[in-house]
Amino acid sequence: MSALAVNDTLDFNALKEYLDLTDGNLASHLKGLEKEAFIDVKKSFIGRKPNTTYFMTKAGKIAFDAHLKALEKLIKSQK
Repeated sequence: MSALAVNDTLDFNALKEYLDLTDGNLASHLKGLEKEAFIDVKKSFIGRKPNTTYFMTKAGKIAFDAHLKALEKLIKSQK
C-alpha cells in the first residue's frame, strides 16, 4: 500500500521490482487488497503486450491513513 500511496499508479512489474517479491507472492497480496476494495486494477495493452496497472482507491487511502495514525499512536505511547 505504501508504494501506491506515493505513486498514482504502478504496473505489476514495477511493483514486483520495487517490493522484491515473486510473481505469485505479489499476485496474492494484490488479490487480497483488491478484494477489500483498497486497490483497483486497470488492464490495457502497450503495443501487443498486456499491462496491468494498480492504483489505490478512496477506501484504500482512508484505510492507509488510519493505519498510519494507529502506528503513530503506538510509537507515541512507547515514549
